[in-house]
Amino acid sequence: MTLPTDAPAHNDRALFVLSVLAQSKAAMTAAELVHATGLSQSTLYRQVATLRRWGFVMETDGRYSPGPVSVQLASGFDGNSDLVMAARADMRALAQQSHESVALVTVVNDRVVCLEMIDSEQSLRCSFDRGRSVPARDGASAKCLLAHLPPDQRDALLEGLGESPERRAARIAELDAIREAGHAVTHGEVDAGVWGASAPVLATGRRLRGAITLMAPLTRVEGMEAALLHMTVVTAARISRALQ
Repeated sequence: MTLPTDAPAHNDRALFVLSVLAQSKAAMTAAELVHATGLSQSTLYRQVATLRRWGFVMETDGRYSPGPVSVQLASGFDGNSDLVMAARADMRALAQQSHESVALVTVVNDRVVCLEMIDSEQSLRCSFDRGRSVPARDGASAKCLLAHLPPDQRDALLEGLGESPERRAARIAELDAIREAGHAVTHGEVDAGVWGASAPVLATGRRLRGAITLMAPLTRVEGMEAALLHMTVVTAARISRALQ
């Protein structure tokens, strides 16, 4: 993850530190935060002090993690997000119909973030932990979201990948095809042995709000690809209508 450059740095640094902590699966030391953020140690300590004072970060034995106010933010999001509330029932229905895992994802800066997850009841299942984020690069979720972003936003994200002109042209062509098709399907691009299908959730004016992604072990998908893809596309379209 990179520090945004479209706003004054002094306004972004504390939020950048908080974002890094939110994405970490474990508490982090100051040295680890310096490495992850690229901030100097003195600057980092100033940001952490502000975040601790407001309850967004807590420190235990020299390690930092999200604080109690972060829990309040998460609770407020769950209770007030029209996207999550509109999607939950249809996500559960899709998981029950397909017997596979279903995620609601969105794009934040250069990351794909999981907003809601309905796990498969099968013992062998694929999962994208709620709150987890991955680079907006590969996989069905990332490609579906990138394909349906406004062109200027998509191009800015692609520029940040630092790929060769040839690879970037090929990626743009792939994303254009995904946008035309209205869905993305990938095989093992992020996690080995995982098949994924993703369809966009669009609000009024075809404004991208997120995507519904169904994920399953490749060993269980054979012969079911078309049916699972259709279920995913129909579910995303139903949620999109609820938002309009």
